[in-house]
Amino acid sequence: MSNTVKTLLGALETELKQQQLWRSLPPSASAMASTMPFCYDTMPLEQWLQFIFLPRMQALLDAKLALPDKISVLPIAEEAFKPLGVRLVPLLDIIAQLDSALSGNR
Repeated sequence: MSNTVKTLLGALETELKQQQLWRSLPPSASAMASTMPFCYDTMPLEQWLQFIFLPRMQALLDAKLALPDKISVLPIAEEAFKPLGVRLVPLLDIIAQLDSALSGNR
């Protein structure tokens, strides 16, 4: 599973860059300290994916620690990216695959 997740994380990063949703500067420290799910009160979802989700997942893989076994990012992603329309379908597909791989629904 970790190889699949690693591949999907790379695909997620690539797709965020391709969709021009990748940022060079991180959010403020206070934005990063949010305790709300997906930091939805302090940053857009694409920043949460880039600056929180991807690094945390990579750290777990690098340390060979257990990966989450139940995640559900797709519903919030579908809502957050709805205004961007059809061009985000590939990004949503990658997120759906990650949800499935990490929740054991392959």
